[in-house]
Amino acid sequence: MGRHDYEDDPNAPAANSLVPAASAVVVDDAGRILLQRRSDNDMWALPGGAMNIGESLPNCAIREVSEETGIDVEIIGIVGTYTNPCHVFAYDDGEVRQEFSICFLARPVAGKIAVSEESTDVRWFEPAEVDALPMVASIRKRVNDWRDGNMPAAR
Repeated sequence: MGRHDYEDDPNAPAANSLVPAASAVVVDDAGRILLQRRSDNDMWALPGGAMNIGESLPNCAIREVSEETGIDVEIIGIVGTYTNPCHVFAYDDGEVRQEFSICFLARPVAGKIAVSEESTDVRWFEPAEVDALPMVASIRKRVNDWRDGNMPAAR
């Protein structure tokens, strides 16, 4: 299913759903960040997705990272909350979702990199390499918030 992101765009379609979601900035001991290339928009992104009934947002982030990248993580902090009502995702099925996401900081504890049906590539990147990657503005903001230290202390 295709997806188009609109942020502060007066021509964006009106939101018709609000779904709690979680993502994670996963950083290894070498300081590299884990990113996936999404199959729905061909952009590099943090692993993440919608919360299921019966799970917490941190557990959602842990599950999504594992499903989308093959890496098992533990949550060690929060990068930020992202709830801009002027940021919507329009899907091919007609859903237009208003952003509601908590971005966690995590570290890998096990697993091996693997692509999923939601990704075409998964890789570790040096923080300086991220600037050259195609990425939607909202994901770049999360990465920059982590990189600039605009978050609570993680450890």
